Amino acid sequence: MMAELVNRPALKRRVRACLKTAQVNATAFTVLFLGLNLVLTAVDLLSQGPSGTQNLLSIFVGVLTSLVGLILQAGFVMYCMAVRRSERAEFLTLFDGFSMVGKIILLAIVMYFFISLWSMLFVFPGIWAAFRYRFALFNLYENPDLGVLEALNMSKRQTMGYKFQLFIYDLSYYGWSLLSGLPTLLLTIRAFYAAAGMFLSGAGLGGILAAVQTNGTYIILSCIWAFAVYLFYLPQMQCGELAYFEAAKRTSGIGVDNGPSDFDVPTIQIPRSGPDNMGGL
Repeated sequence: MMAELVNRPALKRRVRACLKTAQVNATAFTVLFLGLNLVLTAVDLLSQGPSGTQNLLSIFVGVLTSLVGLILQAGFVMYCMAVRRSERAEFLTLFDGFSMVGKIILLAIVMYFFISLWSMLFVFPGIWAAFRYRFALFNLYENPDLGVLEALNMSKRQTMGYKFQLFIYDLSYYGWSLLSGLPTLLLTIRAFYAAAGMFLSGAGLGGILAAVQTNGTYIILSCIWAFAVYLFYLPQMQCGELAYFEAAKRTSGIGVDNGPSDFDVPTIQIPRSGPDNMGGL
């Protein structure tokens, strides 16, 4: 079948209009999602030593908070899926990922492993692989009975003809990403100048490391800033990505057909790319 060229500006307009009619307010749901992620970040910081040093406890807490964040991300996507289908998704939907926590974590690990393998060849194959597996978790959210490798294989076939479109879609939100990371950028610049100053003054490694120590309060404030920026675009970005997912399922014939949605926009059919030349992974 033919891939579809999605009208990106029209899609964004429709997504914004649809989110305003969501039965459970999208802004309130996003505040809950981001607020819990902020709590996880604070817990991770508190588990570290007074100077940000790592120990077994802090490593364990860091891994645990990352996994919980991954499950909350699944719940956020499920909420956006419900909005697309004009269904009511309660705030407890945010925790629906815990019902298939094992598969979500396993799939994320396998994806990371495959993408890392391709990244060892060069940067571009790693980026290509990331877009290749872009819809794997979405497939699992829609059908928890899927196997991990089955979800990956479905994504490989679905994304044929859509990888570059997804890249351009991500790029259209790059300005927001830069804005959300502004405090981190300023902190990096400060650390660079502090390290350079200590090096020029002849300080040893210990002095240089002490100069660039990150203040936990600054990190929390940076996260609050980032989350405030996310609030303006995260629901729209996620719902727009789901529109590409639905178009990919429709044109490939692979995946659960959820029928038409207000997210859908007029598209142009384009030839799907040929067999994926990156092998079986």
